[in-house]
Amino acid sequence: MQNVGTPDRIIRATVGAALVALPFLVTFPVWAFWTSLVAGVVFIATAVFGFCPIYAALGLSSRRRART
Repeated sequence: MQNVGTPDRIIRATVGAALVALPFLVTFPVWAFWTSLVAGVVFIATAVFGFCPIYAALGLSSRRRART
């Protein structure tokens, strides 16, 4: 079940792409390089799949509810 709405997905994909690209453009210490890379991949994955485990654990959702 998806719990990440379209605006949230766009923001996550943009931030994720920036976090993945940043260590290749700026000199970072090794720990910051890997932290940025992993965080960026997680952001991109949650945007692609539309599911955030943290949202699920907290019972949150940024998706619009269907009109009845």
